[in-house]
Amino acid sequence: RRIDVEATALQRQGELGIWAALLGQEAAQVGSGRALRPKDFAFPTYREHGVAWCKGVDPLELLGLFRGCSNGGWDPQEKRFQLYTIVIGAQTLHAVGYGMGMQRDGVVGTGDPDRDAAVIAHFGDGASSQGDVNEAFIFAASYNAPVVFFCQNNQWAISEPIERQSRIPLYQRALGFGFPGVRVDGNDVLATYAVTQAALQRARDGQGPTFVEAYTYRMGAHTTSDDPTRYRIASEVEAWQAKDPIARMKAFLTRQQIADESFFAEVDEQART
Repeated sequence: RRIDVEATALQRQGELGIWAALLGQEAAQVGSGRALRPKDFAFPTYREHGVAWCKGVDPLELLGLFRGCSNGGWDPQEKRFQLYTIVIGAQTLHAVGYGMGMQRDGVVGTGDPDRDAAVIAHFGDGASSQGDVNEAFIFAASYNAPVVFFCQNNQWAISEPIERQSRIPLYQRALGFGFPGVRVDGNDVLATYAVTQAALQRARDGQGPTFVEAYTYRMGAHTTSDDPTRYRIASEVEAWQAKDPIARMKAFLTRQQIADESFFAEVDEQART
């Protein structure tokens, strides 16, 4: 979140051309990112800053991309984290193709935990309306590809509410393509971790794709060029702010006596540094 706040400030100062915030989606991204094993491969959108952090990508490389200094800056094979994808939903097809390549390389369903790997494709609720995403579902189902489709349903596809995009919960769409779908509380990092971990293991075991819908909320703007006050009301944002994933995790750690104020102060200092 500290990276996100800093990048937003830099864009307002003219140092970045644009920034896609993840405010409110930290638990979904970190929960799914921490579920990945070293050999698993992630295909992000342009908003997966939390997953990038989990995969060891230097935040400065993210800023360089949004400043226009580079096309990414990190080695996707080294990080097992593909470059950001600007075209909405295109990364789902890339992920399925990579997963099919893994099958042909013999690193899926061997039963060897040190060998087997899987792919995760992150996308938003708006991308679920794209043709590329639906084609990816078909290919993944047809070839039993080892892919987890991780959809962060943040309620708004830029300016269109989720009820205008789908008449059923997004995770239920998976059944129409022939693979399982599950919805998880995307503001609960531990639940997200557990669900994603199970889906990835299923893929590694050769049991094919899974659709995970992380039910969360984009508390900020779609990007720094967007004005969300044009299309959503303040009371809706306030209701979701009460479910803030970081405040929720802090309360949990405190209640369980896992962490104290000195720990939180240290985390804040690390983030500031």
